[in-house]
Amino acid sequence: MLANAMTFTLLPAIDIRAGRAVRLTQGRADAETVYDADPVAVASRFAEQGAEWLHVVDLDAAFEGEPRNRHLVAAIVAATGLPVQASGGLRTMEDLDATVGYGASRVVIGTMALEEPAFVAAAVAEHGAHIAVGLDAEGTTLKARGWTTESGDLFEALRRFTLMGVARFVFTDIARDGMLTGPNVQRLAEVAEATSAQVTASGGVSSLDDLRALASAHPRVDAAIVGKALYAGRFTLSEALHAVGTAPAPDAGA
Repeated sequence: MLANAMTFTLLPAIDIRAGRAVRLTQGRADAETVYDADPVAVASRFAEQGAEWLHVVDLDAAFEGEPRNRHLVAAIVAATGLPVQASGGLRTMEDLDATVGYGASRVVIGTMALEEPAFVAAAVAEHGAHIAVGLDAEGTTLKARGWTTESGDLFEALRRFTLMGVARFVFTDIARDGMLTGPNVQRLAEVAEATSAQVTASGGVSSLDDLRALASAHPRVDAAIVGKALYAGRFTLSEALHAVGTAPAPDAGA
């Protein structure tokens, strides 16, 4: 039986660049595949397939510091009625306030958390459980600014931010992201053991078996972001939800 069978959450990823839904390989700006010109249409399809949350990334904000796609969070929330976890270039309290104001249920702080940890403390004080910290690691070395700069040790950061009251971490194994090579389940379990917060897995999912492994990895690993595998047709979202025990089989009742 899956450890998190009734509570594991899948978040289909919608990465937005220049207003279009795209996917990157290992976070590289020069390794982009455009999947759809309309991110809202992508979100609506995921909602129709049973999504309970969506993960929306503003790549323009992440790479260039320009939040050009923030308004699409509001459009996606309006079109789907689903909670959105927003990420990408959130570097000021104004960015956080605006993103929550546009309807994001959770915002993920990445680069700023690593470069100015005090910002996280202020964000948690202001927005509480709306705040998650994104930790993207190559091995145990954290990477910031679109994975272009080294920014400390993974487990030191986990200790620091847990003490600040961060309720959730989004952990990405950079070597696995966008590669369809399977998630680093052992490292995820180590991350979960190092904090009292909940952990969302990101990167590497290629099969339904990968999702089952994540759902059994650790009680605090209670969610996973799924991107390229869905877009590449490795499985449908309905199949994925069934695999982790949060939905009936796609053909049930047919």
